[in-house]
Amino acid sequence: MKEYFKFEKAFGPVASFSGYVIAGAGLIALYFSLTGLILVFFGVFVGFTNSGTTIDYTNRKVKFSNNIFGFIKIGKWLNIADDMSIGIKKSNKSFRTYSQSNRVLEIFVKTNKIYLFDLQGKPVMPLKKIGAINNSGKELEDLSRILGLTVRKQ
Repeated sequence: MKEYFKFEKAFGPVASFSGYVIAGAGLIALYFSLTGLILVFFGVFVGFTNSGTTIDYTNRKVKFSNNIFGFIKIGKWLNIADDMSIGIKKSNKSFRTYSQSNRVLEIFVKTNKIYLFDLQGKPVMPLKKIGAINNSGKELEDLSRILGLTVRKQ
């Protein structure tokens, strides 16, 4: 059984929204000229490109992929070894955008992700994004039981 977990947009939330707007403007311009096709292509690329992880439970493999246009998955499968472990890693990201009038828009995103760690304790790839920290223990235990991995203490 395979399961896919989506993470975040590749270009951030502001550029992603701008991609939607550019694609919409390209659709309107496409009515008048075929050059609007360039805007649609660029807008869909920026707006829908994201990243995610596919977990194959039956074959014990994982694949982190960048999804170009949202559906072309580019990534490499990794076999899960018995000496690997999983754990929770906190992530604090900030996205900053400046307007023409020098106004700053800052977006702070705090997420918790379940990561796959190698034998030395280095993170290999994210497996799953967790919404709330109080629900993370159950999801971590379920994933460790299904994959047959040990839970790494922080």
